[in-house]
Amino acid sequence: MKEVNVIYWSSTGNTQAMAEAVGAGVEEAGGKANVIEVSAADASMLKDADSFALGASAMGDEELDAEMDDFVTTVEGICSGKTVGLFGSYDWGDGEWMRKWVDRMTAAGATVVNGEGVIANLTPDDDAVAECKALGAALAK
Repeated sequence: MKEVNVIYWSSTGNTQAMAEAVGAGVEEAGGKANVIEVSAADASMLKDADSFALGASAMGDEELDAEMDDFVTTVEGICSGKTVGLFGSYDWGDGEWMRKWVDRMTAAGATVVNGEGVIANLTPDDDAVAECKALGAALAK
């Protein structure tokens, strides 16, 4: 059984709901999901993993929250050759923050599932939840 860490930051609960859907997708595919809020996570738990998921909502001018950004900076040093799933919610804009995040992880040597992140405008709808579950299933393989 493959174990997949799903690390997230959420300000309103929307990204947390997405993280839980990613975790459900991992488990439905036969894996074990560890859904962890970033304040309780340590990047070292991802060092030996071949895949994991990171989620965060967009803040301010379509940026990652400072705590999540610090975590991602650390992860950049250990993600080369790994498969990473990215997801998150936003309130306004067009998802530029996610495109930048995908580029950032790709530049660090990671393979981003489907070449893009899963995004939801505010509360994830049924389609976004399904995409999150599919993301989890892909990471569990």
